[in-house]
Amino acid sequence: MLASIIPTHKVAQWLLVHIHRLLDYVGLEKDQNAEDIIYIAIIVALALALGWLARTIILYCAKKIMLLRNNELAREMMEHHVLLRCSHIIPPLVMLALLPFAFTTESTLMKIVFKALLIYTTIVICMAVSRVASFVWMRFDEKRNTKNLPLKGIMDTIIGVFWVIAIIICVSVLVNKSPVALLTGLGAFAAVLMLVFKDSILGLVAGLQLSQNDMLRVGDWIVVPSTIANGIVVDVSLTSVKVQNFDNTIVTLPPYSLISSSFQNWRGMIDSGCRQIARSVIFDSDTIVTTTPEMIENICKQFPIIKAFVSRVQSEGKPIYDPGLTVINGTLETNLGLFRAYMCQWLINNPAISNDQQILVRVMVPNGQGIPLQLWCYTATTKWTAYEAIQSAVFEHIMAVAPAFGLRLFNEPSGTDVTQIQFNPLPNQPAPVPTAPKAPQADKQ
Repeated sequence: MLASIIPTHKVAQWLLVHIHRLLDYVGLEKDQNAEDIIYIAIIVALALALGWLARTIILYCAKKIMLLRNNELAREMMEHHVLLRCSHIIPPLVMLALLPFAFTTESTLMKIVFKALLIYTTIVICMAVSRVASFVWMRFDEKRNTKNLPLKGIMDTIIGVFWVIAIIICVSVLVNKSPVALLTGLGAFAAVLMLVFKDSILGLVAGLQLSQNDMLRVGDWIVVPSTIANGIVVDVSLTSVKVQNFDNTIVTLPPYSLISSSFQNWRGMIDSGCRQIARSVIFDSDTIVTTTPEMIENICKQFPIIKAFVSRVQSEGKPIYDPGLTVINGTLETNLGLFRAYMCQWLINNPAISNDQQILVRVMVPNGQGIPLQLWCYTATTKWTAYEAIQSAVFEHIMAVAPAFGLRLFNEPSGTDVTQIQFNPLPNQPAPVPTAPKAPQADKQ
């Protein structure tokens, strides 16, 4: 095929004739070594010139296509130097086509030159194929990989296979053995190869599992409990997973560590469009009292949004336990039950809280500090700043309105509390009478 494209025989004969004339002119007629060296030098120069010319023409045509048609593919190929890398194949092919005619007989120089040329050709072809494969993967990742699956590890494996094949071919050329024989001999070194490439093999298997099960994507927010990784996945390769924490530090993990242990992926929360609030406040148990009609009436005047609930409970004469996601759960028996009903109604009316998710205000297990009251709801956004602002506003509202229900939030005793206890006597007990300090006694002789 190459001979039909390049008339190697005619070109070689033409070059040999002129080389003979040159040797006759300088008085080196019939010097075979000089002919071989000069011929090789001319062939190398000619091949490099043809390679440069072809590369120039290809790049010129690609630029014209990019400018005239605004072709995106041509522009990306230029940016990633795909055509430039592929054009490096031309010089070794020209050398392989013309060099055989430089030697009339087998010689040591011929063997050395051909081995070097075959190795050079193999490396150049492998570089070109790897660049084309990388470009194809990049296009696929941008256009078709809509789920951002971690496929880069598979691409690294493919390129690694290309280079392993190229190395085997180069070694076979050097030792003058068949590549098949070398591959057969690799079985004896399988254990050593598995030890050397352990991380790469584990990374490949982990990458396949992560992609197949859709466990991880670039852009996911993950938390790995056994590490300090808590941030956005920025890159997944054959041997590493890079996570950018919220302080902009980068944590690098081996992919198989995510398979061998557990990790938390927040993608489900982000895709759902809502984020959970599950936080408690603690009320002093001494402030929880039975309600009276006057208390209920005063609270309804201050907070009209619970009038409908109070009227419904009073008309039915029994507590209401409605099933559902966004219902009011509360009672009229205690101020805490009335406060639960108010907070449920307030959350339902709050536009920042999602109404298609569970809303629940419940009393948790009492402890030594008091009675915990937990709010369980979901914000209508997943943005971190907005989520924290909504959550803060909810609990600030609880702190502001709880005293109107006769409730007091629990606080640990502070220094001020201790001072008050010391200098304020309990009711019905006389205050301590300060006594003068005793005079120091004289030392006994």
